[in-house]
Amino acid sequence: MSRYKLVLFDMDGTLLKDKGIFVIAEKKGFIDELERLIRDNTKEFYKRSIDIAKLSKGFTKKEYLDIFRTVPLQDYAEAVIKELKKRKITTAIVTDSYQFLADDLKERLGIDYAFGNNLITNGDVITGELDMYNKDLIEEFYSGKIYSICKSSVLDELCKKLGLSEEQVIAVGDGRIDAGMLKKAGLGIAINGIEELRKIADVVTSDLRVILDYI
Repeated sequence: MSRYKLVLFDMDGTLLKDKGIFVIAEKKGFIDELERLIRDNTKEFYKRSIDIAKLSKGFTKKEYLDIFRTVPLQDYAEAVIKELKKRKITTAIVTDSYQFLADDLKERLGIDYAFGNNLITNGDVITGELDMYNKDLIEEFYSGKIYSICKSSVLDELCKKLGLSEEQVIAVGDGRIDAGMLKKAGLGIAINGIEELRKIADVVTSDLRVILDYI
C-alpha cells in the first residue's frame, strides 16, 4: 500500500501544457499588458495578481471558458489521474489562476478538489475585481513571498481536512509559486520546472507518469 494518499497539482504548465491566462490574453488582445504586469518586479506578487485581474473587465466567463478548453492537457494527464483514482489517491488542483477555470478542469479530469482565486462577476460579466484565496496575506513559508494563493497553506488545510500528514502528500508543479508546497510535501515533483524549482524538488521530470512510480 502506498504511503502517499494525496497528490496536489499546479494547473498551468503542469496539468495543462500552457498557461490558460496567456492563451486567453492572446485571443482577447491584452497579451502585451499581461506580460508587462508580470515583468513588473516593483510590486508584490499578490498585487500583480490584482492588476492582472483588471485586464479581464468586461469579458464573460463563457468567453474565457471557451478559450480555456482549447488549452491542451499535459501529456498523460488524463491517464495519470484515472490511475490515481483507481488506486484511491485523493487529487487536487492548486492554482493562482481563477477558481471557475480550475473547477472546469477538475470536472473534466475527475479531480477531487480545486483551489484558486475568485474572479468576481456580475452575472456572467467579469468585473475585474479579484477575491484572493490568500485573504490573510500569509507569506509562503519557503520563499517568504506573498502570493494570491499560498499553496503550502492549502496543503496544510487539505491535510487537516483529510487527516493526513505532510509526508503522505505528493506535490507537483513547474513554477516559483509551487516551491513551498514541493518543499513541504513528502515528495516534491518538478515537471518541466524552472531551475529554482528543480533545485529543491525530490524528483525532476518531463513526464507526469513518473508520479505512478511512487504510488
